[in-house]
Amino acid sequence: MGEPNDNDNAMVHDGEMIIGNEMIHDSEMVHSSEMLHDDDMIQETKMVHGDEVIQGSGLVNDDTINGDEMVHGSEMIHGNHIIQVNNEMVQVNGMANGDEMAHGNELVSADVSPPNSRRRKKKSPVWEHFTIEPVPGDIQCQRACCNLCKGTFAYSTGAKIAGTSHLKRHITHGSCPVIKNQDKKVALSSAGVTDNDCEGTIGRPSKRRYRYSGFANATFDQDRSSFYVAKLIILQDYRLDIVQQPAFTAFIESLQPRFRVADVETMEGEVYAVYQKEKDNLLQTFSTLPGRVSLTIGLWTTSQTLGYVSLAAQFIDTEWKVHRRMLNFTMVPSPHPQNAVTDAISRCLPDWGMKDKLFTITLENDCSSHDIYSANLRDQLSSRNDVMLKGQLFVVRCYARILNAAAQDVIAYIHGVIYSIRESIKFIKASNSREEKFAEIALQLEIPSTKTLCLDVTTQWNTTYLMLLAALDYKQAFTTLETCDDNYNEAPSAEDWKRVEAASNHLKLLYDSAHSIMSVENPTSDIFFHEAWKLQLELANATAHEDPDVSSIAKDMHETFDKYWKDCNLVLAIAVVMDPRFKMKLVEFSYSKIYGVDAAKYVKVVNDSVHELYKEYVAQPLPLTPAYVEQPAANGNKTQAGPPSTGDGLVDFDMYLSEIATVQPSKSELEQYLDETLTPRTQEFDILEWWKLNTIRFPTLSKMARDVLAIPVSTVTAGSSIFSAGTGSRMLNEYRSSLRPEIVEALVCAKDWLPHSTTASPSCALVKLQ
Repeated sequence: MGEPNDNDNAMVHDGEMIIGNEMIHDSEMVHSSEMLHDDDMIQETKMVHGDEVIQGSGLVNDDTINGDEMVHGSEMIHGNHIIQVNNEMVQVNGMANGDEMAHGNELVSADVSPPNSRRRKKKSPVWEHFTIEPVPGDIQCQRACCNLCKGTFAYSTGAKIAGTSHLKRHITHGSCPVIKNQDKKVALSSAGVTDNDCEGTIGRPSKRRYRYSGFANATFDQDRSSFYVAKLIILQDYRLDIVQQPAFTAFIESLQPRFRVADVETMEGEVYAVYQKEKDNLLQTFSTLPGRVSLTIGLWTTSQTLGYVSLAAQFIDTEWKVHRRMLNFTMVPSPHPQNAVTDAISRCLPDWGMKDKLFTITLENDCSSHDIYSANLRDQLSSRNDVMLKGQLFVVRCYARILNAAAQDVIAYIHGVIYSIRESIKFIKASNSREEKFAEIALQLEIPSTKTLCLDVTTQWNTTYLMLLAALDYKQAFTTLETCDDNYNEAPSAEDWKRVEAASNHLKLLYDSAHSIMSVENPTSDIFFHEAWKLQLELANATAHEDPDVSSIAKDMHETFDKYWKDCNLVLAIAVVMDPRFKMKLVEFSYSKIYGVDAAKYVKVVNDSVHELYKEYVAQPLPLTPAYVEQPAANGNKTQAGPPSTGDGLVDFDMYLSEIATVQPSKSELEQYLDETLTPRTQEFDILEWWKLNTIRFPTLSKMARDVLAIPVSTVTAGSSIFSAGTGSRMLNEYRSSLRPEIVEALVCAKDWLPHSTTASPSCALVKLQ
């Protein structure tokens, strides 16, 4: 065999062969699958021929092995080693695959596969970004190619390897032009972080040792991190003391060991700082409002003798978009005295710079003393604020709460039957065998229903309605089950099912009306008239129904809803007049259905109120619009409007026309609007967009439309359930009740403001950690 190089760590003497980790001398025997013949040696899948050694896929001939390792026992030549074969240099980048065997000067295929072969893999993460490529014409040299920018860098010259430090710097220090360009785009983006912000980022693996940052060399900022922890607590309704929970602190430490976790008192300060920052932004928005604001009032109670009043403002901005923002969450004595709400409103408006901008107030309470309550509220606030139309539109009742109150009237009428149906469903759902038996009965009776029996949520009347609908389809199955199962005796009688059917028909009216409102993301006040007048008409007609159950249920519902209609039909009617698809025509049509021969006097009330309200807007100063701006003359002086001269010698005629126009003034904006033909009713019609486009034509009337359409007829916000059964105050939880009032207000208000905040979120760039 050839003698090893002096630099090698092991030496093989004449007459010795290294197999595995053992040395076999001439006198030793070859066992198992080894065979020694003359100067040939066969060991498992190795063959030694003459003074040549065939190992795996490498051929070693009387010379040295240049690389990082020698071949010992069953080790293979791999990586980037150079093998001298018959005075030729062969570059081997890896282990020969399959059954390749080197023989003589050629590489031939054979069944050669060392059983204990090992491959050293490159462990540096830099190889996720680089690929080793040979240099054309020089088999001893290799270069590293960047997978992103395709730039090449020195790596191996055959006898020396350059290392990977310069490759790491290319990726992590922004030297790669592709990564640098991505970081610039992220830094300039002000849209915030979304799930898709980082999708498709070329060459940015999402594996270990990566973090989010705006730049590759971003530094840790304690204040900024604390600010975002405060926002997390606000938006997710976490307790302030979460920052002291062991699991939270461990999680934060795993992300950034240098982050100093704050105590509860410090976190209160962080929360209040977020609140104050967002309040300043909202104040800036209110300072540029083109119209008035309407308020919604919410009442909250606590386990203590304290309560809270929430105030939210609804308005339409300069782009004709509807917004609702929380203003205050103020602590008051509980139960809520009337003057507490008045005082809360009086303190709120000057603080927000809206003392002279209040238009209406919407209450969510459904108390029997609403008339006295609203009258006193109107009298006290009108003396401090400039109210429109002598306060006739000032107090509005929540439409959603009225629907809930009417639904509770229906449920109360058949509460006994509802109890039996709930118990029946519980009995069937108690075991799989009962469910299977009930399904078999339904199949035998050929009941076509596909509805699923399920229990309702008692605080959500819509689930009660859906439960009754499903039970009605299976009423025969309930009766049959009672006859064949002695343990079941809750089946409603035929008379009970008749009452359930009558109740379900009435609940359907409320259910459909609620869904019509919920289908609009930001409802304007005009859509509520369509629902209210139809419901008023249906209930009025049902009270005279010949079926006693139908008429009895309708009378209870009509008593509740008629009170609402009398209080609020004027504001709803004025709102629908501002819809160019209906104007006064729908008011005339609907009132004729509801009031019959007396409809004319009710229509006159609406018409007079619309004109009176318009006059109040005319009396207000009107900001200049492009249609009214005077154009300067060429010499710098303002030109006065006059009859255009056509050069036809009829100047006197033009003067005559001007005099007629002075004696016979043109129609007002309101009259012109009402006299025009109705806009076609198309599904894609946008009433706010229509007024935005017609502001130039109706500068004064558009101001009135902006304020009227922004009236919050319902206090239910987007994302909240309109089917909540409760019509009274809401309860603040024990933890929130224990906090200081200013912190409670900061938490509640900031949670409402943050989703609409214009503050930029952190960038979303993936950066390699050193």
